[in-house]
Amino acid sequence: MLVVVVLLGLGYGFMNGFHDSANIAAPLISTRAMRPRAALLWIALGEFTGPLIFGSAVAKTIGADMLRSSAITPTILAAALAGAIIWDLITWWFGIPSSSSHALVGGLLGAAIIADGVFVVKMHGLINVLIALFISPFLGFLAGYLVTKFNFWAFRNASPRIQEVFRRGELFTGIGLAMSHGANDSQKTMGVVTLALLVSGHLHSFTVPFWVVVLAGGALALGAGVGGWRLILTLGGRVFRIRPVHGFSSQIGSAIVIGGASLLGGPVSTTHVMTSSLMGSGSADRANMVRWQIVGDMIYAWVLTIPISGLVAALIYLGFRALGL
Repeated sequence: MLVVVVLLGLGYGFMNGFHDSANIAAPLISTRAMRPRAALLWIALGEFTGPLIFGSAVAKTIGADMLRSSAITPTILAAALAGAIIWDLITWWFGIPSSSSHALVGGLLGAAIIADGVFVVKMHGLINVLIALFISPFLGFLAGYLVTKFNFWAFRNASPRIQEVFRRGELFTGIGLAMSHGANDSQKTMGVVTLALLVSGHLHSFTVPFWVVVLAGGALALGAGVGGWRLILTLGGRVFRIRPVHGFSSQIGSAIVIGGASLLGGPVSTTHVMTSSLMGSGSADRANMVRWQIVGDMIYAWVLTIPISGLVAALIYLGFRALGL
């Protein structure tokens, strides 16, 4: 079962990169800053290098601060990861940019509570995780809005050719965002795998092995390199028509929020931050630019993610237990 957890962890990391690369790639592709395949490869490079730079504070939050490790088994972790992967696949199929982070938190809670009851949850740690998850979209929206407003003010007398400067600038803001995303989201895989190694007796303390860092970053980068095209289409054109100034500004805003959270150990929803930052950027231009009906569909998915992925993980755990695993 430990091997299953590691494989599912890598599968979750792959789906995470596959699912979330759309948030970074959509502005780059829509504004023609990069060709689609080049954009995804550029993002994959940033996703892989980010975890090697930003440390493992988020991994500790997910793996050590939310659940009582003494009550956790590899079977619980396998069910949690499977529940998160299934929800990611469903939302990808319908082109809805939901949160892989919410799905993992929901999966962990659902599998752990059905196995050992609510007392397995460290309430203080869970509250900190939920605060980070639910505040981060508002911070992302605000950051995207303010950076865009600043750029409009700073370049108010510039000619229309300034859009080309923003387009070229997206090459740097894109990889910066990919690095901050990789740093935060790969650590969620690291946290679960490290917790599995700890509860199975292969580690004596919660310390992320280097090989786990490399595998988690590699899985995320591989998923990002493949790219979730259904989600790229949603974010690239259905929310609003993205111009270079929007792509540049929203990527700066997202990178600030996600990078700061990674250093502080906050497991934010990078999907929510990047999507809300893009919406904030569009709203800074004109509020009616954003197709708010599409945004409403996204919000429904965001609200449903934790309970549904938790329910799926709980059912999978019951199935594992019925098989004697």
